Amino acid sequence: MKKFMDENFLLENETAQKLYHEHAAKMPIIDYHCHLNPEFIAKDRKFDNLGQIWLEGDHYKWRAMRTNGVDERFCTGKDTSDWEKFEKWAETVPYTMRNPLYHWTHLELKTGFGVDKILKPEAAKEIFDVCTAKLRTPEYSARGLMKHYNVEAVCTTDDPIDSLEYHIALKNEGFEVKVLPTWRPDKAMAVEVPAEFRAYIEKLSEVSGVSISKYSDVIDALRKRHDFFAEVGCKLSDHGIEEFYAEDYTQAEIDVIFNKVYGGKELTHEEILKFKSAMMVEFAVMDCEKGWTQQFHYGAIRNNNSRLFKNLGPDTGFDSIGDFTVAKSMSKFLNRLDTNNQLAKTILYNLNPRDNDLITTMIGNFQDGSVAGKIQFGSGWWFLDQEVGMINQMNSLSVLGLLSRFVGMLTDSRSFLSYPRHEYFRRILCNLIGKDVERGALPASEIEFMGKMVEDISYNNAKNFFQF
Repeated sequence: MKKFMDENFLLENETAQKLYHEHAAKMPIIDYHCHLNPEFIAKDRKFDNLGQIWLEGDHYKWRAMRTNGVDERFCTGKDTSDWEKFEKWAETVPYTMRNPLYHWTHLELKTGFGVDKILKPEAAKEIFDVCTAKLRTPEYSARGLMKHYNVEAVCTTDDPIDSLEYHIALKNEGFEVKVLPTWRPDKAMAVEVPAEFRAYIEKLSEVSGVSISKYSDVIDALRKRHDFFAEVGCKLSDHGIEEFYAEDYTQAEIDVIFNKVYGGKELTHEEILKFKSAMMVEFAVMDCEKGWTQQFHYGAIRNNNSRLFKNLGPDTGFDSIGDFTVAKSMSKFLNRLDTNNQLAKTILYNLNPRDNDLITTMIGNFQDGSVAGKIQFGSGWWFLDQEVGMINQMNSLSVLGLLSRFVGMLTDSRSFLSYPRHEYFRRILCNLIGKDVERGALPASEIEFMGKMVEDISYNNAKNFFQF
């Protein structure tokens, strides 16, 4: 019987082990999409204990704890101690077997703290105390953990109205890990609630210095902020959308729609789609002009539980996979940009596994030879960020595209302990290729090329693609 999480964890044969240990393991990490708080990096946050760094803001764990019958006060409660929350998490962990949380938890303990013990109630206090003691040493600060995991660059997720003051401070200081902003302008096209949209546009006007009274003013203000992001080092945009918006519209229609919603009137469903379609094009054109990469995370149904959303707010564990029909609108959107030579490098992340082959065939339509893998099928995201989801994504990309040109893994996380997800991905990748070699589906004589391929997917492709 194989030992749990030994050095060959998830590596089922000698070829997989060779590819991982000699090639993947040594590569630095480029975490090109995450939700880390840049203030924590700039101020080099110190964490009081393991419960704080693990459970603060982690809706993955909260979701599992609720499912295990844990009361909400041990998830998001303000009057519950970190130890009490951790104790409930430790009670939940044994029940997460075969959920990726079980692997992530023990991989983080092992790689972050050198703890090989299985987390369960009887081991909770010892593990909490050992890890907490380490967290109170300088090398376990926010920056210390980034260096510990050999992180070379991270891209945070930032709104156009953000000051980017912490990115600027880090840049001026010369911190050895690149901490770059990512342009996330979702709120600039969120016209469903007129009052909230107007409040946002007024903030945009304030930070940009552009007086806004019409649609073209909004675009001028966004362009100024886009320029500012570029000056700070931004190279990527990101868009969290339910589906792709590619309605036909005229400029006159968009001007009228903006005036209507800015004036406080609710829009029809058709008007909302037209406005979002126009904004998506504007964003894409800005990105193309600067040579940025645009990312689209689509397919989530968010805030399903209205009662708990009202009490706890967004990003607290009440989202799920949607079943949107996207092929025609996605094609129309990409084609509209490509026709005008305005299609930037693009990464498409789907959330419904049924769309894997759809995405992989779609990206092939818009490769133009200008950049290897110009249009990318992004790694398994959110609910697909697990062994089966990642294998299915890579299998689809392998048979319908070029796995060798894949830009690889990202954490999509708010936690400084999530970097082992890169190791998890790399082990799965090496095992996938190793199994093909062992069964004769790939030639063992080409192991040197396969080693380079693994290094490229783990690190080099991202570094070259994003021009870090």
